[in-house]
Amino acid sequence: MSAPEPILIWGAGAIGGTLGAYWARAGIPVLLVDIVPDHVEACRTTGLAITGPIEEFRQVVPAVTPAELTGTYQRIVLAVKAGATDASLSALAPHLAEDGFVLSAQNGLNELAIAERVGAARTMGCFVNFGADWHGPGEILYGNRGAVVVGELDGALTPRALEMHRLMRIFEPDAVLTDNIWGYLWGKLAYGAMLFATALTEDSMSANFSDPRRLPVWLALGREVGAVAAARGVASLGFGEFDPMVFAPGRPEYPQIAAIAWLADYTSKTAKTHSGIWRDLAVRKRKTEVDPQIGVIAALGREAGVATPALETLVALIHEIEDGRRPLSFDTLKVLIDRCN
Repeated sequence: MSAPEPILIWGAGAIGGTLGAYWARAGIPVLLVDIVPDHVEACRTTGLAITGPIEEFRQVVPAVTPAELTGTYQRIVLAVKAGATDASLSALAPHLAEDGFVLSAQNGLNELAIAERVGAARTMGCFVNFGADWHGPGEILYGNRGAVVVGELDGALTPRALEMHRLMRIFEPDAVLTDNIWGYLWGKLAYGAMLFATALTEDSMSANFSDPRRLPVWLALGREVGAVAAARGVASLGFGEFDPMVFAPGRPEYPQIAAIAWLADYTSKTAKTHSGIWRDLAVRKRKTEVDPQIGVIAALGREAGVATPALETLVALIHEIEDGRRPLSFDTLKVLIDRCN
């Protein structure tokens, strides 16, 4: 009897590596694909170390570089940075079985790009909000549990969606199977836009969210994302006690302020004090996912006739930091604060 076909996880960083380690530990056949040779070698030899307050373990996980990969696979979990989606799709497409699918365990609206490339029927949506960081070859910090949601793009409760939900529950027992994956993805975009803004400074996420001087930024970003989502007919869904629908057009301000207060508290209770975006800018000195994650909202807003001045200013400021033209500082964030007042 042949061994079960492994789940192919394309991108073994914070999200993909954490999922892969948990699945492999549970006896689920997994094959990681990553472009960092030292990380690949560590995963398949000495093992992938998951550290942090949730639990700590080391798990050997089969891993290859894209050049070493052969064969086709029914289930491919795409877990790369949003900016690497197009290049990754070009590399993985030959390895996707005709009746297989790609599940986007990423941040942003990558399902749009995946569906355009391989077809909507071969695309599955996924919302992840747990905190993790890739710290180096074979090392991932799992900072806090968070929402994990899977669903078909058209909302159908298919056998393959049920199976991926079962697998996700191995990692996160409270994982959700939804008929409104777009609602979750757009809901996270409101939070995601705010996280990008916290990365304009050296301060922690919680310090940013708890500072009254910065409140106009969080409110403006939430409202702009809410307006674009509404224009696209999306009913946004939240996580924990964060309800992005409070930022929908015409909603009162007090619940919006309460949502930011909840974020200040929520982000104060994780071992991951700063966002992965901040880590890209301050530590890894590399470009962020700002264009495919936040720039795309502004572009969709223009299509729908919705103005997004705060989002567009945020994208411009992130680019200026990436290019070395601005530092991470309160003065940089002050440009956005002034735009939102």
